[in-house]
Amino acid sequence: MHQPSYRTADGEYREPWVYLHAIKDYADMAWHLEHVEGARASVSLSPLLLEQLDDYAAQFADGAFRDPLLRALQRGDADAPEARRNLSYMLCRANYERMVRRYPSYERLFHLAETAAWGGAPLSPADLVDTLVWYHLVWFGEATRRDDRRVHALISKAGGFDASDRATLLALIGDLVSDIGARYRALAHAGRIELCTTPYSHPILPLLIDFATARESRPQTPLPSASYPGGPQRVDAQLASARAAHAARFGVAPAGCWPSEGGISVRALEALRRNGFVWAASGEVVLANSVRTGDSGAGERARYLYTPYAVQTDAGPIACFFRDDDLSDRIGFVYAPWNAGDAVDDLTRTLESIAAKTQHDRARVVTIILDGENAWEHYAQNAFEFLNALYRRLGSHERLRLTTFSDALARIPELPQLDRIVAGSWVFGTFETWVGDPDKNRGWDLLSDAKRAYDATIASGALDEAGQARAEMLLRRCESSDWFWWFGGYNPPAPVRDFERLFRRHLRDLYSALGLPAPAQLQKPVSIGTGAPVYDGVMRQVWQADPA
Repeated sequence: MHQPSYRTADGEYREPWVYLHAIKDYADMAWHLEHVEGARASVSLSPLLLEQLDDYAAQFADGAFRDPLLRALQRGDADAPEARRNLSYMLCRANYERMVRRYPSYERLFHLAETAAWGGAPLSPADLVDTLVWYHLVWFGEATRRDDRRVHALISKAGGFDASDRATLLALIGDLVSDIGARYRALAHAGRIELCTTPYSHPILPLLIDFATARESRPQTPLPSASYPGGPQRVDAQLASARAAHAARFGVAPAGCWPSEGGISVRALEALRRNGFVWAASGEVVLANSVRTGDSGAGERARYLYTPYAVQTDAGPIACFFRDDDLSDRIGFVYAPWNAGDAVDDLTRTLESIAAKTQHDRARVVTIILDGENAWEHYAQNAFEFLNALYRRLGSHERLRLTTFSDALARIPELPQLDRIVAGSWVFGTFETWVGDPDKNRGWDLLSDAKRAYDATIASGALDEAGQARAEMLLRRCESSDWFWWFGGYNPPAPVRDFERLFRRHLRDLYSALGLPAPAQLQKPVSIGTGAPVYDGVMRQVWQADPA
């Protein structure tokens, strides 16, 4: 589970995804793990996500909101016509089939908000309030929708919401957001989950170390102009700060790390081990590339995929798990329109088949890895029926056992050795999602320029201790993988615009913290998407022009 920093240096949140995913996905997943006795999972929580959840909890505690959606919900209006139009745009970003059409009262308001965002008739004050309330109601997770009487009452009321309704809604959102960390901590203490971490702000470790690692899996990859300055040291800083933050929050250091996007290389694994991690994980194609010999390929999947491996590094051995891409992607991309029972039957049968094929292997582990946010909105009821049935079926299965990465390692006396690693990620086994495209490389060049300015300022002694800490925090935000994901002309215009603007804003904030003027090139877009608009999901967008 991860979100980049949507909070800029002034404390304002430019996107609402942290708290919206908290009330929908993080809360629902906690409910399933709490309510199914046999459920077990390893849950990765990025420190940057947890940092932002803490900040939202503080906003709910003092009532001084720095998120425009929550501020509008509190006030019942926006500040100005331009802000009202942008608010209308924000209130349309929900999965249409699964979240909007489910409630005719919201569907009507949704279309009015679309018209307003296009520059048509603005929402009336009453419709704006009703849309604000409904937008948050459709973003609640299914467990909250089923169990909380406050939600039942608001959905039954359907419209004409008043200040009391808005206060009730804000209180519920605040309760859910503020409890996320405690719920997962309790699950870990009860032995139901293993909590692991990511590099602090979710950077792609191998690329910070050396852009040339992208060519191990894709030799033709064009690279940025120069290596990222001090990249290996930044990797250590990201890992050390993540480990320390996790230990401070949860009372114990994490054994494992999900390297951002499953991005690994020999040097990245060495850094992970050097910083105290005993296991990591990546994608199936990375393993296939690593076990491939000559032109003969990797061989039958069942012969190499269903076991963790020991990888020797200069810092010592580290265990590495590899994702079953087929099973994971069935959950992520295939099962959403299926009947929940049929999907669970299909997944269970496949697991039983794998168990039969590998019955003579000592270390049999099927690794299923998904992100914590993006799959569930494509299912009916936020995948509630599917996840509940899946955990119940597998949690009580006679031959299949749900487990965590550390518990799996404890049951395996000796891991097979993986003699080499071909660097890659869980996305196609390459790094081309984050580097190689001209726009992505341009983003890296801008970040590298800022890092050189950072290094020079720190070396000069111009900043006191507090100033250095602030500058490092802002640099960390700029290093997140998320910005580079969206750069590229093949992506839809709206999310490209939103993310590249925020990336440039973070870079300008960094220069300001260094006491330096921001380069003029940071006034120009890094990337302008020209791909087809996405018509569902949290990045849903139908406008070509900026509604603000």
